[in-house]
Amino acid sequence: MEFPPSTPDASPDLEVYCLSDPLGLQHQDDGQDVIAGLSHTPKSLSPRYFYDDRGSELFEQICDLPEYYPTRTEAWILQTYGAEVARLTGPCELVELGSGSSTKTRQLLEAYQALGHPLRYVPIDVSAGILQASALQLRQDYPQLQIQGLVGTYEQALAHLDPTPSPSRLLFFLGSSIGNFDAAACDRFIHQVVTALQPGEYFLLGLDLQKPKAILEAAYDDSQGVTAAFNVNVLSHLNWRYQGNFDPSKFEHWSFYNEAEAQVEMHLRCLQSHVVTLDNLGLTVEFAEGETIHTEISRKFNLSAMETQLQGHGLTPVRTWTDDQGWFGLILCQADGPT
Repeated sequence: MEFPPSTPDASPDLEVYCLSDPLGLQHQDDGQDVIAGLSHTPKSLSPRYFYDDRGSELFEQICDLPEYYPTRTEAWILQTYGAEVARLTGPCELVELGSGSSTKTRQLLEAYQALGHPLRYVPIDVSAGILQASALQLRQDYPQLQIQGLVGTYEQALAHLDPTPSPSRLLFFLGSSIGNFDAAACDRFIHQVVTALQPGEYFLLGLDLQKPKAILEAAYDDSQGVTAAFNVNVLSHLNWRYQGNFDPSKFEHWSFYNEAEAQVEMHLRCLQSHVVTLDNLGLTVEFAEGETIHTEISRKFNLSAMETQLQGHGLTPVRTWTDDQGWFGLILCQADGPT
């Protein structure tokens, strides 16, 4: 790995590498996606701007909310079937995309440890703060665990994965984060996963499944307002990064389930006409009362349709698991090799 460790911990079993410019914001076209999104009608922003350190903290709070069923439902599946995942893959390196606090990862670590498999974990996240904190805690709780964290985007990390020293590799993407990609981006992502894996290695994917509208809308507009704070925080992130003057109090969180597209949509809705400037981008944006900024989609999936899509990319489904209500699913696949 060509990047020097960024963590102060000197243990050879705990290293955190920063893949240069993890948010992908320091290239020659820095901020061009913001300019394009805010200059378009309707306005939009990339969901990557959710995840500064504050945004990552808020998302961890969302995962504990009573309305937000995906986290606890997926955790139940992992707790119930984690041992089966470990038996099917055998000893392997665990690589997690979007690791966050690595809470659900513990179910897999426990399963592999119970079978006596060596523990090697590669967490990947854009937030250096939360990645380092979770890595240090995991090392305390699992003294035999080797950790090599990567601070970067999915694309950067998948492109920089070294061949594993373990007998195999399990790359996993939990929380149904794949639902944040539209259909074309989802296809590109799956292709990147296949390219990163060697034939015979494994991919474990968590999927939020289609369900009644009322359940979905409550999950993305909780009674405590944490999801609203998470959505509005994107404006504070832009202020910091691009010397902006967004007034977050002039925007409100708005989300709904688009049944035709089978996706929850999150927007920021302007409460008062005003003008915003982002000095570092040389950008001035006018907002009309009621105008919106589209910040995220969260697609909801059909399990068998996703199995077919994965197989079309060279990822052969090995086993699938769901909860008793059929709200959430996990698919374990094995790579045939790039197609």
